[in-house]
Formats: sequence, structure tokens, C-alpha cells
Amino acid sequence: MRLYHKGDRGEPVRDVQDRLTALDHPTLPDNPGVFDQGTLDAVSSFQSARGLPVDGIVGPETWRALVDAGYQLGDRLLYRRVPMMRGDDVSSLQASLNALGFDTGKVDGVFGPDTLKGLLDFQHNRGLAEDGISGHVVNEELGLMQMATQKHGREAVRERQWLAALPNTIAGQRIYLDPECREPREADEAWSAVTAAFGAFQLLGASPVISRSIDTEPPARLRAQRANRINADVVVGFLLVGDDEEGVYYFESEHSRSEGGMNIAAHLAKRLGVTKQGKALPMLKETRSPAVIVALRSMNRRTGRVVANSLASMYES
Repeated sequence: MRLYHKGDRGEPVRDVQDRLTALDHPTLPDNPGVFDQGTLDAVSSFQSARGLPVDGIVGPETWRALVDAGYQLGDRLLYRRVPMMRGDDVSSLQASLNALGFDTGKVDGVFGPDTLKGLLDFQHNRGLAEDGISGHVVNEELGLMQMATQKHGREAVRERQWLAALPNTIAGQRIYLDPECREPREADEAWSAVTAAFGAFQLLGASPVISRSIDTEPPARLRAQRANRINADVVVGFLLVGDDEEGVYYFESEHSRSEGGMNIAAHLAKRLGVTKQGKALPMLKETRSPAVIVALRSMNRRTGRVVANSLASMYES
């Protein structure tokens, strides 16, 4: 899709405005179909609330988040299909099932195989039709059980178990290194940091893997899928933030957060002199293992070495 920003006009802008307004991010005083300061402020507010980079531009990630946010549990039937269903209603279903002990994996808003398995387990346990479809019967049963049961989600329990079982050395751990590549300067600096981290991890006995080659720019979702395919133990991304606040990001949404990612982010942030921040970027949201992204205004080979050695010290502590 094309990018929509301040100065644009037309029906696509009106659609964006309608979705923002419905989500309590009003675009006034802008006229319908006119992307001016009111719409810019609304987009920025929405991006901040959803853990996205705040640039006031409606690109693919912001548009997808707008669409996802428009779905509430019960608005539609949820089931496994290709392409997979996405939305806040899927996140609500995942969070509810996880809280009841039916493991759907990370609460990522994507109805994939883990969500299907958790739903089928729930239907079997409750004596419901085992069709893998979430409709009003499943929603009513979830509501009844949630009133009687309040637990931490399975995803939180699993990550706490991961933290408790952390080995006392990083040797042998599969570390997935992801250099972001949205524009040339970022691609170059992130690549420099990642290759230095790769060498440092090798010296420490870990098994690092880089998400892309130097001359390719695959989208973040494909890079996240590769991390899942190789069963990475930890994902570490590198990106440039421009004028935004520097930090180390971990996955957090209104439905869930990564306990493991948050702990890693806090450890790295302290060493780098920045803050830890919850975000919902694809590399954090769509990877199964604990993931963090080092987000700085500039980076170099020293950045990569510092991150590698800091992560290794977390295992040893």
C-alpha cells in the first residue's frame, strides 16, 4: 500500500479518519478526507498506544494495526484459514484461553496452529463441538469460566519457566540477530552492529544466526517467521530510532507482554544507558521466543559487542 501522511486527501484518508475516530482518536478539526494536523495527531496518538513507531504516517504496519483494532471478540466467527485471521478479537480469544490454561502461545492476534490447538483443547474440555470455530457458544463459555477463574496467562507462565530454567552460560544458545533495513543508513549501521555481535557470540560459544544477508531487505514478518522455523532461543534486533527516545524494546500489548523479553530488555537497557520499552513491532510480536530490539539513534560494531557481552552476563548472573 502507499503511505498516507499530512497533505494527502481523498477517500482513503476519510477511511483512516473514520477508523481512528471509532477507536477514540478523533481527527478534528480536520475536514473529512483531508490529512492535516488533527489527523497527524490522531495517527501519532494511535501509534503510541499500540506500541508502534510514532511518525504520524499511515504505512503498512499502522494500517494493519488500525484494521486489527477494529475487531472485538464476538464481532465475527474466528477459525483457522489461509491467510490467517488477525485482529484484536483473536488477541482477546488467545488471552482468555491462555488465562484458563489452554495454551495458544504468544498473544499475537494471529489465529495460527497454536491458537487452533488451544481452542480445540478448550472445546474438548468443556464438552463443546470440537470444530475449531470460536463463535457465541465459545464466547459465552469463556465468559462463564473467567468469572470463576483468574490466573496468569499460559504465555506468562511459560516465559517465567524459561527464565527459571535459563542455563548458567550462553554457550550453545541459538541467538537470532536481526538488522533492520527500512532505509540505507539503518541497514548499514544495523548490519555493522549485528556482524560484530555475531563474532562476539561465536567467541562466547553461542550459535548466532543473522536474519538476512547484506544485500537483501526481507520484511520483518518474514524475518520473524525464520526465527520461529529455526527455534531460536533469543531474538535480538537492531534498529535506528531517528528523533524518538532510545531504548530496548520488548513485546507488550494491552492483552499480554513477554516476561522473558522484558527481563532481557531491562538487563541490556541498563548496560546501554537507555530505558526498556514495551512495543508491538512484528519482530517482537510474531516470534515465539523471548525477543528484544536495541533501538538507538546510531550504532556501530562496539554496540554489537556490548549487547553480546551484556546478554551473556545475564546468563551467568
